[in-house]
Amino acid sequence: MGVYGYPIEIQSLFFMALRCALLMLKHDAEGKDFVERIATRLHALSYHMRSYFWLDFQQLNDIYRYKTEEYSHTAVNKFNVIPDSIPDWLFDFMPCEGGFFVGNVSPARMDFRWFALGNMIAIVSSLATPEQSMAIMDLIEERWEELIGEMPLKICYPAIENHEWRIVTGCDPKNTRWSYHNGGSWPVLLWLLTAASIKTGRPQIARRAIDLAERRLLKDGWPEYYDGKLGKYVGKQARKFQTWSIAGYLVAKMLLEDPSHLGMIALEEDKAMKPVLRSEGTHYLELNEYGQLFTVGIYASMQYCDLTIN
Repeated sequence: MGVYGYPIEIQSLFFMALRCALLMLKHDAEGKDFVERIATRLHALSYHMRSYFWLDFQQLNDIYRYKTEEYSHTAVNKFNVIPDSIPDWLFDFMPCEGGFFVGNVSPARMDFRWFALGNMIAIVSSLATPEQSMAIMDLIEERWEELIGEMPLKICYPAIENHEWRIVTGCDPKNTRWSYHNGGSWPVLLWLLTAASIKTGRPQIARRAIDLAERRLLKDGWPEYYDGKLGKYVGKQARKFQTWSIAGYLVAKMLLEDPSHLGMIALEEDKAMKPVLRSEGTHYLELNEYGQLFTVGIYASMQYCDLTIN
């Protein structure tokens, strides 16, 4: 839906895949090189995402005041984001307490939309810091009508429409505003919302969302998705008795009944995510705050490579 490169969903899934790989790899002589490479990549990726994809009230205000055409490592506006590119809806949408990972970041362009899947996985995988995880849940509570409405959960917010919809989707009849992948509401996301709620110690958010879903799902025949700004209408092309809608609801209920199941799908924060990797001689490799790998030593030339997925 108009996101280029590696959006938040891909970044979150990649982060979780790397962390799972660390758990599965043997930490022996054969696996040591892979473990070190993954640990290095994880640090670079987590720094990049937590620093540049994160948006809250303070960061939004900072971007609004950005100067443009800055250069060198001292630049504050590192991606040369034009303040006038901030969409009007965002100023009203952003609460004083709360925040989220934006859809994507690239030079001179940010996709400021909310994407549920990427933000929920960011919490479950601990890509989000504990503070950021709480802020995401704060946002959901503060913007309940927009993100939950009458059927959880909005896959993205807001919908694109009019000229933007024609350009981005090619007038795709399935992705009209507030439908399908363009602001539709997907019950399958209930299990991820529940997992994130339990992980942040706020199961009441999940209970409230499940109560809403139970009023309609069985009666409506377990649709694939719902349409409308509030998710009131069964999707115009939604399949009935959709397996993942049923599974998402069942997993959500099981997680609430026994929160210990969360350990099967969630990862705790790894506090040791800044490795120093030794190499031959007096040189060693170290990551700086920008996620860049430097060769450091007596005769080192400070060469680096960018290790983020971008």
